[in-house]
Order: sequence, then C-alpha cells, then structure tokens
Amino acid sequence: MSSIPLHTTADQTRRRFLQQSAFATLGILLAGRNAFAGTIPMPFTPGTIQGVQVGVITYSFRSLPGSAEQILKYCQEAGVTAIELMGDPIEDYAGKPANPVKFPPRVPGQPMKLTDEQKAQLAAYQQQVAEWRASVPMDKFKEIRKMYQKAGISIYAFKPNALNSNNTDAEISYALRAAKALGANSVTIELPADPAHSKRLGDIAAKEKVYIGYHAHLQATDTVWDTALAQSPYNSMNLDCGHYIAAGGNNTKESLLKLIEDKHDRITSMHLKDRKNKANGGANVAWGNGDTPIREILQLLKEKKYKIPVTIELEYDIPAGSDAIRETAICLAYAKKMLEG
Repeated sequence: MSSIPLHTTADQTRRRFLQQSAFATLGILLAGRNAFAGTIPMPFTPGTIQGVQVGVITYSFRSLPGSAEQILKYCQEAGVTAIELMGDPIEDYAGKPANPVKFPPRVPGQPMKLTDEQKAQLAAYQQQVAEWRASVPMDKFKEIRKMYQKAGISIYAFKPNALNSNNTDAEISYALRAAKALGANSVTIELPADPAHSKRLGDIAAKEKVYIGYHAHLQATDTVWDTALAQSPYNSMNLDCGHYIAAGGNNTKESLLKLIEDKHDRITSMHLKDRKNKANGGANVAWGNGDTPIREILQLLKEKKYKIPVTIELEYDIPAGSDAIRETAICLAYAKKMLEG
C-alpha cells in the first residue's frame, strides 16, 4: 500500500500523526489516488464529529473540474458529509445562460482588459442573467438538494455571485430563495465596504428568512462586523479563522476564541484553514503547521455545543503527487483527531 507524498519535514510528523489516527474510514490517506478511482465511494463519516459539523466549500476543489455532480463525487471520495456550495456550477445545472464573452488569460497583478465590444457583450449578458434569475423556478435547486441528500451530503450555505451592489433586488431575493431550495439557511458574501449595501441585503434577507453570512479577509477585527450585525437580525458572520489570525494587529489566538464566544449566536458558518500570523508571514500552510488555533476552536465548539458549521477551505499549495480530494480528506482527518483528542 503506497503512502501519500510528504510535504516537508514538518509535514512528515503531521502525516504520520494522521496515518496513525483512528480515521480508518478514509483509506485515501494511505492509499494512492488510483486505489479508489472508479470504485464505490469511500464510507461516509458521521454527519457530525463529537457534535461538530465539519464540511467543505466548493472552492477547495477549484483545481478539479467542477460540475454539481462532480463536486458531489469529490465530497464522497473525501468522506465529507456537508458543503457550502458556490454558485456557478449550481446555476449552470439550473440552466443559467452561457457567457458568450471569452475572457483573455489573467496576468497576475494586472486588471483584466476587455475590448469595447466585449464590455458591451458582457453588459448584455449580465442583463440576461438578471432576467433569468428573476424568473427561474426552484425545481432544479430542489433537485440538487435531493441529489446531495441521497448521497448523504447536506448543504448548509450557498455562495452565488448574485449579492453584489450591482445586482438587482430580484437577483438577491432569487439567491436567498435558491439557498432555501438547496436546504441552506444562509448565503455567504464578502463583507461590503459600504454599509448601505449590508443594510439592503439584511432587509431583503429578513423578508426571505435566510441569513447573510459576511466573510472578512485581512480587514477582520473584533468589531468589523458590528455595523452589519446591528442593521438586521438576518445579517450574520461567516468567520474565517485563518484570515483573522493572518491579519495581525490586535488579533490573537485568545481574541479569536473570545470573539467566537461573544458572537456565537451571530455566526452562521465558519471557514477553517491554517495560516501563519502576520509576524510569521501570513502564509497558508498545511493544517498543523500554522498559527490558527484549530484544536482550540474545534474544542470550543464541542464543549459549548455551538451549532456552527465548520468549513474546510483548502488554500495551501497541494503537494506533488496529491490532489484536492486527498488534501481535503487529510484536513477532515486532522479535524476529527483534534475533536476526539
């Protein structure tokens, strides 16, 4: 039986630790990728681990082809039983019009350049999508929910690109109704810089009875969500613990745990990754090698019985010989060990 390629010397300890754990159901931790290709999916882990739900976001599988059906298969192979679904593959499944604009390759650090013709095409397409969203029935979204439920996977959050300031009220309502049809109780979006937009979102969310979970990156502080939270009971936090730690300043492991305790009733989901803190460079690293207090976070949720879904967000570089499915499984095994230890 072949072993998974090792990352670094530090990772050798981590991986041996995982391989010796009781997480035997994830044979992919020890077997090569081809060992399960084309076979029956690996057994599911329990819906929760020690009372804590640990899922994944579609973004973790961004290096792989990403249809709604393929994403479901990746979850099965990684042993994941819950997911935050991003919008594009789900909307494609539901019949969203195809984008006629072929974007040029992105140059890192430079804005995308479009011709005047492409800009006009894109504007017309965005209008077409807005009209589609305003009128599309929820049947296909309910179909996806049933498909995932049949496979033992629950959908707890939805992240469509339909909640921005340039989207119509009808599009925002659509996104919330689609989330409900999928079985989710929240949508997620980056925390707006303009408080008028979070007010607008919160007002529409209150009508649809679906939460808006606001995601912060390196602007995260203990108070950055306060304005949005005060605007509507349906405005909530999608707390990214790794970004919070990497932001530095007054953000520490201790302040993060206190923030979770203080705001636990306003956190609808949580992204988990391991990042170095600002003083150590802020890099995304394999779980167990950074400064994010993963064990303490998970133990807090377990001990306090906070019903906050935890989302594996795979952001560190995938090592040669591995893939996103296997690395997601490793993260899940690590979380399980931290909860059971």
